[in-house]
Amino acid sequence: MVSSYRTIHSEHVHFAWDNSLTPVATVAPGDEVEFEARDASGGQLSAQSSAEDVARIDFGRVNPVTGPVFVEGAEPGDSLVVEILELEGSGWGWSAIIPGFGLLADDFAEPYLHLSRYDRQWVEFTPEIRLPFRPFPGTIGVAPAEPGAHSIVPPRAVGGNMDIRDLVAGAKLYLPVQVPGALFSVGDTHAAQGDGEVCGTAIETAMKVRLRFGLEKGTNQRLPRFELPGAPGPAVSEKGYHVTCGIGPDLMEAAKDSVREMIELIGREYRLDPPLAYVLCSVAADLKISEVVDAPNWVVSCYLPRAIFR
Repeated sequence: MVSSYRTIHSEHVHFAWDNSLTPVATVAPGDEVEFEARDASGGQLSAQSSAEDVARIDFGRVNPVTGPVFVEGAEPGDSLVVEILELEGSGWGWSAIIPGFGLLADDFAEPYLHLSRYDRQWVEFTPEIRLPFRPFPGTIGVAPAEPGAHSIVPPRAVGGNMDIRDLVAGAKLYLPVQVPGALFSVGDTHAAQGDGEVCGTAIETAMKVRLRFGLEKGTNQRLPRFELPGAPGPAVSEKGYHVTCGIGPDLMEAAKDSVREMIELIGREYRLDPPLAYVLCSVAADLKISEVVDAPNWVVSCYLPRAIFR
């Protein structure tokens, strides 16, 4: 990161969306700002932590976001344009199964923690499994118009915890402004993630995020949208994919079944225990809706690239 850019330090965090929060800084369209983002545990987990520490997490301190910042000229009905310029990681991250959370919460009731190391190219998930380093902010958004404090955990019309893994450097995000100044915040940074983040966590890690702000007036945008500079997804398709399917009249149940089938396949093919296979699906496998028109059953497919296995 270039030190000359204005930095919003990690002590300026909040744990709920609230349009009554006092901005920690004021920025103008065209400004570039560096945000120091804490990991999703808010520093409760470290590189020395264990599954016992996962069980003791204080959920009132999870998913902190750095901010908010007031953007000059932003008014309700405008679009805040956020260009993602660069992300710098801390070199290690964690992934966890948190009881009661995740797509297969009923299947995995015990806490579980997995630690990974990474550099600017690769995440070493295990000595035998290597993922492309593809950092992005999982939570990025602006304050909602509704008064009061609102949980950061669910995504909202104004963005938030969307966990869109394609919001990498070079992407441009457009957020609907609902309050004067937009009140922008960012956090929950990830070193790698699959589409779906099925166990509830990615490679969670503290990072620095450099952004450039812009503004489009009077767009009356209702929901977030974004632009990508190129093809989505990392270049790990050279060895093809394992793909498992879930089929049924409920998309959520089909998604669950596709992941269950993938966990079984990983255990059979690569001898990974179910909790580790579940976490691997969360950080490396992509859920795709393959079909939603042939009633009464829909198809969800789970794609896992073979190239991650050495």
